[in-house]
Formats: sequence, structure tokens, C-alpha cells
Amino acid sequence: MGRKKLEIKRIENKSSRQVPFSKRRNGLIEKARQLSVLCDASVALLVVSASGKLYSFSSGDNLVKILDRYGKQHDDDLKALDRQSKALDCGSHHELLELVESKLEESNVDNVSVGSLVQLEEHLENALSVTRARKTELMLKLVENLKEKMEKSNLVRAEADNMDVSPGQIS
Repeated sequence: MGRKKLEIKRIENKSSRQVPFSKRRNGLIEKARQLSVLCDASVALLVVSASGKLYSFSSGDNLVKILDRYGKQHDDDLKALDRQSKALDCGSHHELLELVESKLEESNVDNVSVGSLVQLEEHLENALSVTRARKTELMLKLVENLKEKMEKSNLVRAEADNMDVSPGQIS
């Protein structure tokens, strides 16, 4: 006969909360260590208690090195997503460019109606405004991401400087 499954919910009593936190934190650190040993993986674990105390674990590599590698990988992922979104945007813009090209390649521009030219101009202005808006949006996201990364990097470096933990130990 197995144990009854506990319902996972917040423990309201502050002093009663400390024992499960400590046990689960130690269990989590043990699992991280096992993952590191069994799979030869670089593992970094940060746990911040409700009181604000920082507990960390790193396997093999220095915690800061692991987090720097994560940051670089995250940057590469963001760049790949940006390229994909640009490729999707280019599809509709490519069709518009083909339309403009076909209108301009007509042998006699005088045969093109004023209404057709006005409509073409409106399409071009719309495409240009959409492109400018998208460019602005991407630039703002990039600036925001860079600010967040700088803040995280500064925070991690400050925490790492404050800790005297060698790799594989917990604080």
C-alpha cells in the first residue's frame, strides 16, 4: 500500500512552511547533482526562499559561466525568431513588390488609369507604414531585452561576488 498523494497547495503557517522548503530544496539539489553526474550536464540551480535568502548549486562549471552560456543561447534563439518573423513579413511584401513591378513594366505608363495608380500608391504607403511599425516594435523589444539582460547579468554577478561557494557545493 502506497502513501496518499498530498494536495499541492501553499502552506499558510510560516513556521510549518520552513521544514518542507528545506526538505524539497535539498531534494531538488540532489536531483540536480544526479542529473549532472548521470548525464554529464552542466547544471545551475538558484533557489530564493520567501525570506530572500539565496541558495545555489552548480556542477562542474562555475555558476556564472553556466548563466553566461544560457544568455548567449537565449540571444541566438531571439535572433532566429526575428529572422523567422522577417521571412513571414517578406512573403506579403514580395507579392506587393511584384504588383508594383508589373505596373511599372507596362510598356506605356499612360495606359494605366489614375485610379489604379492611386490604389497602388495606397498599397505602397500601407506596406511602408507596416514595415516602419514592425521595425520600431522590434527595436523597442531589442532595447527592452538588452536592459533585462544587463539587469540580470549585474544581479547574478553581484550574487556570485557575494557568495564564496565553489562548484558542487551549496550555500
